[in-house]
Amino acid sequence: AFKVTAYCPCEKCCDEWADGITYTGVKVTEGRTIAVDPDVIPLGSILEIDGKQYVAEDIGGAIKGKRIELYFDSHADALEWGVQTHDAYLID
Repeated sequence: AFKVTAYCPCEKCCDEWADGITYTGVKVTEGRTIAVDPDVIPLGSILEIDGKQYVAEDIGGAIKGKRIELYFDSHADALEWGVQTHDAYLID
């Protein structure tokens, strides 16, 4: 199981990288973009979490080990998600 948190493109979540562009250079997209530890999950991987598929497109300083962060367009939605535990399956 993975610790699954959430983030949005605001400065509070992303510091100086609050530009809406992921580490891999694509625009963040709610329902698709996740941040991962690339030592655990390779960037570009497709993961299934609760029946939904996400793409490992981003990283984060606090995203280490078995931790995944879902991208949300709004800070309120990210806060509402909070911290959860979910199984994640590598699709591709």
